[in-house]
Amino acid sequence: MNMPFGPLRTPFETAPDTGTAREIAEGVLWMRLPLPMVLNHVNVYALDDGDGWTLVDTGLFSRKSRAIWGDLLAGPLAGKPVRRVIVTHHHPDHMGCAGWFQSEHGAELITTRTAWLMARMLQLDAQDRPTPETLTFWRRAGMDPEILARRAAERPFNFADTVAPMPLGFTRIREGDTVTAGSRRWHVRIGHGHAPEHATLWSADCNLVLGGDQLLSTISPNIGVYATEPEADPLSGWLDSCTRLATHATEDHLVLPGHKLPFTGLPKRLDQLIDNHHQALARLQAFLAEAPRTAPDCFGLLFKRKITSDTYGLALVEAVAHLNHLHATGRARWTERPDGVRLWHAVAD
Repeated sequence: MNMPFGPLRTPFETAPDTGTAREIAEGVLWMRLPLPMVLNHVNVYALDDGDGWTLVDTGLFSRKSRAIWGDLLAGPLAGKPVRRVIVTHHHPDHMGCAGWFQSEHGAELITTRTAWLMARMLQLDAQDRPTPETLTFWRRAGMDPEILARRAAERPFNFADTVAPMPLGFTRIREGDTVTAGSRRWHVRIGHGHAPEHATLWSADCNLVLGGDQLLSTISPNIGVYATEPEADPLSGWLDSCTRLATHATEDHLVLPGHKLPFTGLPKRLDQLIDNHHQALARLQAFLAEAPRTAPDCFGLLFKRKITSDTYGLALVEAVAHLNHLHATGRARWTERPDGVRLWHAVAD
């Protein structure tokens, strides 16, 4: 895409404080919940349906989140009931409180089938130690032996730690559907890569777009490969999704994202997201042409910053995603060392 695009802008310099809401447009409230990680917040939205609210995403399920929701429900949401919850994708910071709103507030859950299946399966699949398949995946990817030994002896992160029990029953949305909420019609457009079957909602009646993690302004969402599907190529889905969504994007769309600030300039942002990954893949192929590499060998080239213990796991799965994409497109191959670690080699154009 070589069209000239306007710059990214945000009409808001700051986010709403915890427990407060900011009106984005008539009947559309923006709120923010804290996260105990490097990316320390998630944006959630409330759409006013008159006799109640439709929420978009929910934050992690924790005592702190429930207390904040209590303040929001009593304050900015004026005591009106939450009748529906739309969840953009299955990740815990978005799906976390959905089951709680279903069971405690009687809300209807609206999401994609894959998001619901993934979240419910993972919420039920609690492990005391990493599974053998996960250990094999980490070892094959070249995880640092000290980190691998420590993680093998620790209880891993489980969805059940931060996602409420999910009762049976949800309403499915899919590509091309229309949802009415907040006195607006919203067209459902699906993306892939960061999460399978990630829903974005585009208003047919104004310039608002609910972007989840598919449409972010100043950061790129993690695109990772996991032991559940170790040979996956999510980056192809991501690039295809950005290209397809760009055909709907206009300069005046105001994107309400899952993280960071709302923004305009969506055509330029999608162009950036596509170009950034193509540049990273080109650098990676050239790097592999110099010598065989493991996935952690590629951290410096891909991320251009120090990878700490807090970000090591995300860096590893994203490095594997880029290597798998080069393999899927015929630009890289791998061989296996005697210790089971994959060494990646460039394939000449």
